[in-house]
Amino acid sequence: MEAAKQDKVQSATANRRFGFAWVAFALAFGLHFTDEATHDFLAFYNHSARAIRARLSFLPVPTFTFPVWLSLLIAAFVLLLCQSPFAFRGNRGLRAAAWPLGVLVGIANAPLHTSSSIYFHRWMPGVYSSPLLMAAAIYLLVAVKTPH
Repeated sequence: MEAAKQDKVQSATANRRFGFAWVAFALAFGLHFTDEATHDFLAFYNHSARAIRARLSFLPVPTFTFPVWLSLLIAAFVLLLCQSPFAFRGNRGLRAAAWPLGVLVGIANAPLHTSSSIYFHRWMPGVYSSPLLMAAAIYLLVAVKTPH
């Protein structure tokens, strides 16, 4: 009986940790796209997307207008926050979704801002918030690995 109670407490603690990590990641994502939006990320991105399509026409790299791009990011941010009650319950689907989100949006994205800043010898849009996004992504992935 005591072991079952201890398992339940550990599961609740792991779920709470995952919920906080999910919310922290969502907030870091919101800060990151705000950083990008206020530093004209689309001017850089759309120029790069057109150059990639010119050289590699088989790659469907989209370009965006500011209102569409910002609307998509705000929708993603709101969706992440709306899922937080499920994260605090340890939802398996969100735990599965946390892996690609953490790896692609956080761990793969953040170094691109830093490395492009080094390459272009200027601060690129999103570079200020990318360390926080990386930290939140790592926290999210550690929280997913925690036994539940």
